[in-house]
Amino acid sequence: MVGRHSRTRLFSSPAGIAATAAVGVALAVGGTVGAVSLTSGEAAPQPTVADVPASAPTTAVTPSASPSPSASVPPSPSPSPTVTASPKATRSQAASRSRPRTAAPKPAATTKKPTPTRNVVDSGSCGASFYDEGQLTANGESFDPSAMTAAHKTLPFDTMVRVTNPANGKSVTVRINDRGPFIDGRCLDLSRAAFAAVASVDVGALTVRYEVLG
Repeated sequence: MVGRHSRTRLFSSPAGIAATAAVGVALAVGGTVGAVSLTSGEAAPQPTVADVPASAPTTAVTPSASPSPSASVPPSPSPSPTVTASPKATRSQAASRSRPRTAAPKPAATTKKPTPTRNVVDSGSCGASFYDEGQLTANGESFDPSAMTAAHKTLPFDTMVRVTNPANGKSVTVRINDRGPFIDGRCLDLSRAAFAAVASVDVGALTVRYEVLG
């Protein structure tokens, strides 16, 4: 059997060379594209970025964080406390300060009522003495040597008698509440305090001027 030998045709013309090169490039590109498609078949296609003019400002887009459950529901506003207006302070002295102050009235001086003057219904001179002991007087009172009292023989009880010492001009008014004295020449027996108001008790007895007051 005679073997057949294949011959490779060689193109010696420029057109044939160019055609052969084009076929080789096409086969190479096709193989490369196929390999790329098979390798990146699972990858998502990249978005096409539109051309941005150079003059436009570039804005960085920050991905917003996913809102938390608490941020999705706005909290209900708590009721604000009611503000109560404080009462205005009133100054009671403000009105009085605008008015002219008047001096406080001075207390009126108390005047003593004049002692009613008694009419002299009888007068005379006689001896007087004193005593400082005794339990009861003739009108039933307890004897008090420090009280301005005196004893007389006939004058009614509670009669007022003014007794004056003519030697020094001192006088005292006594109330009759007892009987006496029972010694001649004497018409009054004074208490110790009444006698000491007009003379010294060391004298014991003296002549006095008396006036019976009505």
